[in-house]
Amino acid sequence: MKTKTHIISKNKKAHFSYIISDIFICGLQLKGSEIKSIRQSQVNISEAYCLMLNNELWVKNMDVARYIFCNDEDYNPLRLRKLLLNKTEIRKIKKQLDEKGMSLVPINLLINEKGFAKLEIGLGKGKKTYDKRETIKKRDSDIEIRRKKREK
Repeated sequence: MKTKTHIISKNKKAHFSYIISDIFICGLQLKGSEIKSIRQSQVNISEAYCLMLNNELWVKNMDVARYIFCNDEDYNPLRLRKLLLNKTEIRKIKKQLDEKGMSLVPINLLINEKGFAKLEIGLGKGKKTYDKRETIKKRDSDIEIRRKKREK
């Protein structure tokens, strides 16, 4: 049986700036107008990051645009939103975040087959500038190889 998940927003900087080791899919605690706005793809996660407060995971700077038909005057598009995970997963993430240099980065925002918004987060270590250059060189060489294969 094939699942029908729809990717709403991607964080293209995540794989470029971090070496992702583990990936988790977690739910989001949202307001009604926010989920409607997300379903219309009016969200940006490129500047978002995750943090741990009081043994709970939160995402900050996830820009969810204001829903057109919402009358909420004091709406904050960049508010803290709680991430929903099992306690065992939160303990595992906390243990790895205590290591030096580890970060929790949003990768994708998707809507699952039931219509719920899910955030794909990755535990990663920040890349150095020379690692980023190597990534660019490898990507360019792969593109060149594909071009040569097409020409043959």
